[in-house]
Amino acid sequence: MSERTSIHGQWSSRLIFVLAAAGSAVGLGNVWKFPYITGEYGGGAFVLVYLLCIALIGLPVMMVEILLGRRGRQSPINTMKTLASEEGTTRAWSWIGWSGVISGFLILSFYSVIAGWALAYVIEAASGTFNGISAEQVGKLFNDHVSSWPKLLAWHSLFILMTVFVVARGVRAGLEKAVTYLMPLLLALLLILVGYSIAEGDFARGFAFLFNPDFGKVFYTCTTDAGIETCAFNGEPLLTAMGHAFFTLSLGMGAIMVYGSYMPKKTSITASALLIVLMDTFVALLAGLAIFPLVFGNGLEPGAGPGLIFQTLPIAFGAMTGGQLFGTLFFVLLVFAAWTSSISLVEPAVAWLVENRGIKRSHAAAWIGFGCWLIGLGTVFSFNLLSGEAWQFGGKTFFDILDYLTANILLPVGGLAMAIFTGWFASRRMSESELHLSEPWFGIWWFVVRYITPVGVLIVFLHAIGVV
Repeated sequence: MSERTSIHGQWSSRLIFVLAAAGSAVGLGNVWKFPYITGEYGGGAFVLVYLLCIALIGLPVMMVEILLGRRGRQSPINTMKTLASEEGTTRAWSWIGWSGVISGFLILSFYSVIAGWALAYVIEAASGTFNGISAEQVGKLFNDHVSSWPKLLAWHSLFILMTVFVVARGVRAGLEKAVTYLMPLLLALLLILVGYSIAEGDFARGFAFLFNPDFGKVFYTCTTDAGIETCAFNGEPLLTAMGHAFFTLSLGMGAIMVYGSYMPKKTSITASALLIVLMDTFVALLAGLAIFPLVFGNGLEPGAGPGLIFQTLPIAFGAMTGGQLFGTLFFVLLVFAAWTSSISLVEPAVAWLVENRGIKRSHAAAWIGFGCWLIGLGTVFSFNLLSGEAWQFGGKTFFDILDYLTANILLPVGGLAMAIFTGWFASRRMSESELHLSEPWFGIWWFVVRYITPVGVLIVFLHAIGVV
C-alpha cells in the first residue's frame, strides 16, 4: 500500500504531536473532575484503581485510535470508510467516525459553557472577590452567576470564539502553535500552584490522602445500626475509575484519531501513546497535590463533589496569603486546560467539511463553531430559564441529557467499536505494520485489545445505562 498523506498537513515533530494529543486529553476532567471523584472515593486506593484502569483500558484504546488515524490520514468518518474497504469488511464502519464527530460537536456545545465559568472566575479572583469570602457568600456568587443567562451567554460566546480562532488557522499555524505555548504554560502554572500548596496548605495530609491507599474505604460501604457496624462490598468506585480512565483521555470522539492522521510516519505510536497517557495522569495527580492540601489546610471537605473547584476552593484562596494571585492563576490554568481540549473537539468535524464539501478551513471552523454555540444555548438556559420541571425530560435538563448521551453512550460505544474493529475485523497485519512492536509485546497488546479492553469498556457502558 502506498503511503497516504493528509491534505490538512502534518505535525512538525513527535513532541508536537504528543503535546497536541496530551492537550486534547488534559482538560476539565483532570483539574475539575479527577480531584473531586478522588475525594468522594477515599483518595489513595481509588488512585491505584484508576491507574490500573488507565493501563488496561486507556493506553490500548489510545494506541488503537492513533493507529487508525495514521493509517487512514483523513477525518474519522473517511478514515473508517477507507480502512473498512481495504480490510474487506463493510464500509458501514464509518458510523464510528460519525459517532466521534457528533460526540465532539455536542460535547463542545456544553463544554464551552462550563469553560465560561472558569473565564468568569478568572475575573472574580483577580478583582479580589474571594478575599475573606464565606461559604454562604461563595454559594450565592456561584448561584448568581449560573442563574444569569446573559452572563453565561457572554462567556460561552467568548470561549467558542477562542476555539474557532485557533482551529481556523490550520494544523501548523493554529493547532501546533496553540499547544506549543499553552501546554508548557499549563504545566508551569500547575507546578507553581503545587509549590503554593506546599507552602500554604497541609501538604503532608493532602499527599497522604492521595497516595496512602485504604481499600476498605473504597470497596466497602459501612453503616452502623444500634451500635453494630455492617459493611457491604461496593463496586461503584471501580466502575467510576474505569469510566474516568476512558473519558479523560478523549477517547471515542475522533479527536485522537484525527490528530493521529497528522502524525509523521516514522513516529512510534506506542511511545507516543505512553507519553500522552503519562502526561495526562501526571497532570491529574499534580492537580490533586495542588488542591487537597489547600482543602485540608482550611478545614474544608475533600469529598465536596462537583462544587470542589467553583465553591470550595474560592474559600481556601480567600483565606490564604497570596490567595488573590494564586486563585487567579488557578482559574487561568483551568481555562488553558479547557482550551487545549476544545480545539480537538472541533477538528474532526472541520476536517470532514474540508475533505467532503471543499469548504475553506476558516469557513468550516466558523460554521462548526456557530453550530456548537447555537446548541450551547440549551445548556446556557438549562441553569436558569429552562431549569424548571416543565422543561425537563425524565428529570434531566437539556444539559444533563447532552452530558449523559455523550459521556455514557456515544463515547464508550465509539471506543468499544474501534477496539472490536481493530481486534476482530481488521487484519493483524494492519496493526503490526503501524505499531512495529516486537514479540511478546505485540502479542500482549493484541490480546488486551481483543479481549480485556472490550470487556472493560462494555462493563462501563452497561453500568452507565443502569444494566449493571
